[in-house]
Amino acid sequence: MSATSLARAAKPLGRSLAALNIAGRQRFTTSAIRRGSTTGSSEQPRQASVWSYSGVMAVAATAGLFGWGLSEFRHGSLPKTMLFDSMYSYPRYASMHEMEQALREIRQEVGGTEDIISTDPDDLHAHGYSEWSTSNPEGLPVAVAYPRSTEQVSTIARICHKYRVPVIPYSGGSSLEGNFSAPFGGISVDFAYMDKIVQFNKDDMDVVVQPSIGWQDLNEQLAKLESGLFFPIDPGPSAKIGGMIGTNCSGTNAVKYGTMKDWVINLTVVLADGTVIKTRRRPRKSSAGYNLNGLFVGSEGTLGLVTEATLKLTVIPEEFSVAVVTFPSIRDAASAAAEVMQTGIPVAAMEIMDEVQMKVVNMGGATAPRVWKEMPTLFFKFSGTKAGVRENIGLVQKITKANKGSNFEFAKDAREQKLLWSARKESLWSMLALRKEGEEVWSTDVAVPFSRLADIIEVSKKEMDDLGLFASILGHIGDGNFHESIIYNRRDKAEVDKVETCVKNMVKRALEMEGTCTGEHSIGWGKKESLLWEVGEDTLGVMRAIKAALDPNWIMNPGKIFDWQG
Repeated sequence: MSATSLARAAKPLGRSLAALNIAGRQRFTTSAIRRGSTTGSSEQPRQASVWSYSGVMAVAATAGLFGWGLSEFRHGSLPKTMLFDSMYSYPRYASMHEMEQALREIRQEVGGTEDIISTDPDDLHAHGYSEWSTSNPEGLPVAVAYPRSTEQVSTIARICHKYRVPVIPYSGGSSLEGNFSAPFGGISVDFAYMDKIVQFNKDDMDVVVQPSIGWQDLNEQLAKLESGLFFPIDPGPSAKIGGMIGTNCSGTNAVKYGTMKDWVINLTVVLADGTVIKTRRRPRKSSAGYNLNGLFVGSEGTLGLVTEATLKLTVIPEEFSVAVVTFPSIRDAASAAAEVMQTGIPVAAMEIMDEVQMKVVNMGGATAPRVWKEMPTLFFKFSGTKAGVRENIGLVQKITKANKGSNFEFAKDAREQKLLWSARKESLWSMLALRKEGEEVWSTDVAVPFSRLADIIEVSKKEMDDLGLFASILGHIGDGNFHESIIYNRRDKAEVDKVETCVKNMVKRALEMEGTCTGEHSIGWGKKESLLWEVGEDTLGVMRAIKAALDPNWIMNPGKIFDWQG
């Protein structure tokens, strides 16, 4: 079909398509947990030619294939091969004909009574645009595949490799930097049906799971089995194991239990050409060969698709408690936190929220009738034996008092634990609740050596105040990781520019302090420039070489972490 006939067929759909696009975005705005900027990342320019939503629908109406948008018409005709403009060149990806052939072959080879391929427009939108993400490049996937097994994932990858069709993994959809966006079209592989515990080895304290099981669901199932074990990594409540592996996530428990990489024993991975590998066997330690776990954890689906993971579990502590204490300044709170760490007190979590964030929680009303003092506040979790928890609470109370802490409260039972932790739990929702029409929340993170956390927070807060931005600070102070959440009007270009400047400056300050551009959100689409600042071109060159060796056609989640250079 020519470009002219496509355009003619699409013309009467224009108004309805625009209305559907707007309605879809409005629907997602009201139902989603968080919403990112639609103006693209501050660090990655929009591409000149991409798969657009309107293009997706127009082609779907005429070619019967939802999702395959047009980059742009050149010289009045549709190019035989889709090429994409970027700050870097990209390899050749599938033409329209090749894309259709790839979908036919996937359907034929997978067979069965259920069609694992979806081209529903709402499905495509949900898999190409994220309400959570601060970075949303233009573009949607051509189709969404819902595999049921490693074998089906292998079939999808092998056929996509043959036709050079981009492959984008999807599990929880809660990533924050455009990690599952589809700037070059392609097939989104949604692991929704691969959400089971495959094998539970209670005596070995490990479990084999599929990628779409949530960490909370996993812990609920372990509790039902009365195993006495749990999985301790605790990012956002909707996070799934596959995405947690892809981003090397962490959470409030990281100060005691570490990050995702510390809990992975082995992985089953489908490579770009469909080859299935297992990174290692099941003992908790091994020095056999390269550490392939370390290669795939944090690779954001750019090297392969994880279809199974063997994870370590740990014993549920005997006792838990929570404590809250306020300070006159962020520096006083940070000094107390540093002393707690340097003294070696084994806290289970140590979180900080500034006075703005505490005010936001009060304004949001989610913890009513409790009203919090609007001061910099530290939140502590304790776990262990009853005697150990009691002793650690006393030690922390002494340290915080010596650092100007006041209003120290600790929970005496489970009900009080929930109450005292509620402000930390409700922090994000409270910020989102304050948005007005046209406003977004830009949330991003950095991490520094924890002795520098007070420095970077103070400077960053001053800059936000000087720019007139409404912004709050919260973070995992025990490991030097903090988040900025900024409310801004996406329709006000001057305000968007201020936010982008503020975020860039925060990243540069973190790097000057020997920190990182992201402690747990990962790079995705939005922080590619930041990664270059952090590691330099030579180190990026090594990453590209690894990528090229495992994925020579550059089809696995392209455009994430770094750009291709041919």
